[in-house]
Formats: sequence, C-alpha cells, structure tokens
Amino acid sequence: MTRKLPPLNALRAFEAAARCGNFTRAAQELFVTQGAVSRHIATLEDWLGVQLFERGRHGIRLTPAGERYFASMRVALDQIEHGTRQLQQQSPDEWLLRIKLPPTFAIRWLIPRLARFHALHPRIDVQITTSHKPTDFERDDIDVSIHSEPSPPVGPGYRLLFRETLLPVCAPALLRREPPLKAPADLAHQALLSSLNRPHDWQTWLAAAGAPGIDTRRGLQFENAAMAYQAAAEELGVMVGLLAFVRDDLASGRLVAPFDLRVPTEGGYFMAWRADRPVPQRVRDFESWIAAEAATSEA
Repeated sequence: MTRKLPPLNALRAFEAAARCGNFTRAAQELFVTQGAVSRHIATLEDWLGVQLFERGRHGIRLTPAGERYFASMRVALDQIEHGTRQLQQQSPDEWLLRIKLPPTFAIRWLIPRLARFHALHPRIDVQITTSHKPTDFERDDIDVSIHSEPSPPVGPGYRLLFRETLLPVCAPALLRREPPLKAPADLAHQALLSSLNRPHDWQTWLAAAGAPGIDTRRGLQFENAAMAYQAAAEELGVMVGLLAFVRDDLASGRLVAPFDLRVPTEGGYFMAWRADRPVPQRVRDFESWIAAEAATSEA
C-alpha cells in the first residue's frame, strides 16, 4: 500500500521552523532562503488543510494543531536519526562473511551459485579462502567452514549439505577409443585420475563394482579434485568423481558416466560455524541459502 505522506521538504522546513521558533534561523539551518521556508510551510498547511503557525508582527507561534503535529513529527524524526546513526556506526565486519572451504567445492559447486546469494543479500560481502586444512575457529578469522567428513560430526554448529556419492566420469570421446570401456574391469587399461586429498575413492567404488584387483596407484594424481575433473574433460583418463560436483557436466554432456553404478558413502560435506557464541545474522542468512541450494541440487 502506498504511504500517504506530505512533501518531505515541507516537513523538514516545518520541523526546523517549529524547533527554532523563527523562519530566518530555520532557513539558515537548512541552507535555503527565508522565502523558501515560508513557501514550504504554506504548502504543508494547504496539503493538511490545517493552519500550523500564527503569523504576527513579532514573529511566529505554533497553533494548537501545530503543537500536536510538531510533537509527533519530532518523535518520528528522532527515530529516523537514531536508526541512521546505528547503521552508520555498524562495523564493516557485520556485513563481511568469511568462508573457508576446499578449492574443488569452491570452483565446482559454490562459485557457480554465488550470484544467487548476492542477489538475495547484496549487503553481505563474501571473502573466500580455499584450504583442505580443518578450521580452528579460535585461531582462524573465519565465520563459516565447509568441509568433507567421513562420518557426521557430533555436537552443535554443524549442518549436512549433501552426502558423497562416487561414480567414474570421463570425456565422451574416451568411450569411442580403444581399449574399450564397457565394464568396470576395463578400467585396468585406462589412466585413472584421482585427487591426492581423496586417496581411497577409487578403491571404494571398485570394491562395490566387483573389481577390487585393479591397481589404483597408477594413473594421474592431482593436488585437488578440480584439476582431476579438468583432466577428465581433456580426455586424459577416467576420474572417480562426486556426483554433486559433476551434475552440471553430465547434464551438458561435457562428461559422461560410463557405468550406471553410483556408490553412496557415509561421508558428506558439512557447513560448520562457532557454536559457543550467538550466530551472526550474516551466517544465518548464508546457512539458510546454502541449505536450500543443496536441497535443490540433490533433488
């Protein structure tokens, strides 16, 4: 519903004149002419249909209606001034969200979605640090940590984003080459791509596929999984990936899954924050947003 407010410049002129008791001093305060203040007051009186000042040879005086209006006006302006000062005095850190997370999660999952968070919360500035090291909230200047855990953490201050599901992926062209890649056993003749930070993923998937004898130590190993995904797209071999990180590539056809078997694990990616103090609004906003994004992605 549209607010029915009188002209705001007229309100400012009235408040200054009523407080100063003089059109001249009000004009000096507002850096306008006395005639401008007089015209603003006349405009306000016409808009209200009420006389606010009695004008005489010795100056001006508020009418009873003007006294009542000035009292309510002063309360409203005091509240606006107080709110403005609070906002101006707020620390910049109130709007800075510091996130620490693994580089692959940042590159393949968070960054493609981050514009949606900024659109919802334009006042929150996001600072991203990538690391595989666990976060120590006592030592690290971090608000939110996102990390992979082999099993759900115990205690408050955690939220599950999604479980980890393993599946091999490769470039479509790799399926058209020799040697063939039609059964899990055929992986013995392919270059296996993996991340040094996830050394057991191939073993877990191959065991579930009934091909545990394949040597997973050969092939190409990368510092982080994001590099291994890129290598797979460049036709360097087969990567054992996480479903959450390859959904977009599978949908676009940039990568394909040569086998239907998808192996869920007990692990997952969790958001963590300090649970020993009140949770800042910026953290609550991010938690609500990323939980919704994760649910939509999994669905």
